[in-house]
Amino acid sequence: MTPELKQFITSYANLPDNELDEIAGKFKAKAIKKNEYLLQQGEVCKDLVFVQSGCLRLYYVADGIEVSVWFSFKHSSAIELYSFISESPSNYYLQAIEDSEILFLPKPDLNNLYETHPKMQEMMRKFWEDVVINLIDRFTALQRDSAEKRYLDLLKKPPYIQNIPQKYLASFIGVTPTSLSRIRKQIAKSN
Repeated sequence: MTPELKQFITSYANLPDNELDEIAGKFKAKAIKKNEYLLQQGEVCKDLVFVQSGCLRLYYVADGIEVSVWFSFKHSSAIELYSFISESPSNYYLQAIEDSEILFLPKPDLNNLYETHPKMQEMMRKFWEDVVINLIDRFTALQRDSAEKRYLDLLKKPPYIQNIPQKYLASFIGVTPTSLSRIRKQIAKSN
């Protein structure tokens, strides 16, 4: 599999090359077209996804409005954590917001890797810890920080954040697209 996937795995656990090759080899490749869904509300999240290229968006719908919760950029993971772990129907959608290439590992294959490669359990424990810390940071920012600060923090993200439509960015930071336009104008004036 790809060097980026291997780097992602080794960022969580130090594995011998032969184990790393075997684990990475369990991931399957798939091309996803812009606006195509990997997960829809009511389905169970069954795969751990690595974004090789492109961008995915995790969102839910409240009162007819799409609320973006997370963006998964190239060389990062994408998962609906609650559904994946509990194996219960998701309240979220996972959608490609541009043509994307993903590598995915079905949950039964992950469970088999736990048995055949005990280091995989350490890798996934560290991965889950990272996911939880990021979720707590995001939740705290939504509660504590102003919309302007949340937007400025978002601008520190990878440069491909510029490819995300403004309406998705607005819902991600918890404002309307009109409010985001106003924030952007205020920031431009102060610079």
